Amino acid sequence: MHPDLDSLLTLQAKDQEVTRSEQALTALEPEVRRLDELMMAAERVLLAARRSIEDAIRRRDELEGKIASYRSMQEQRRQRLEWVRGAKEASTLMAELDLARTVLAKEEAEFMRSGDAVQEAERKAAEAEKALTAVREGQAADRESLAGRRETIMAELERARHARAEATQGVNGSLLSRYERIRRGKAPLALYALHGDACGHCFTAVPTQRRVLIQRGATIEACEACGVLLYGAE
Repeated sequence: MHPDLDSLLTLQAKDQEVTRSEQALTALEPEVRRLDELMMAAERVLLAARRSIEDAIRRRDELEGKIASYRSMQEQRRQRLEWVRGAKEASTLMAELDLARTVLAKEEAEFMRSGDAVQEAERKAAEAEKALTAVREGQAADRESLAGRRETIMAELERARHARAEATQGVNGSLLSRYERIRRGKAPLALYALHGDACGHCFTAVPTQRRVLIQRGATIEACEACGVLLYGAE
């Protein structure tokens, strides 16, 4: 057996533990994302409802201001009418008063409707807030469970990373560099046992001379095809 084989296999086992913990952590993400999306959807509905209240109040205030302005103008016309002596000018003012009265009546009716719109917007906002509260309460247990699982996995990951760091201390420097470089590639593992006369990863045949050296434990060679490190299984 190659003198560095045990330390390399130990390191690879620690890397697999790290990977399992990272995958377990990643597996939580869809559930967290689903809960977040439901929460954000309820929050968007509430935000839209509150904006509707603001718009309705703004519209009501605008109408109230217009009505006050129309009433002031009507009062001015009435005062002018009291001082008018000419029949033509009086007739013109009367026509303006009648027209303004019609416009004012329409604006007052619209103002009443705007008050109803404010109440309706407030009702919808209250419903949206109630729905958001229901979503929060409904998710509380799931979020607590997810947080607990995440905390457990994070602790396992931290332990695995620490063990992995310790395992690197026992690996020959040059082999460790090759191992780390291979891990950054596409192969699931950096170290594979020979599979008969072939690479245990890509199953490409290994030349006889190199294969004999690997099997004897004289060397740990890289596969010429895929680049992983090869060793001879006991």
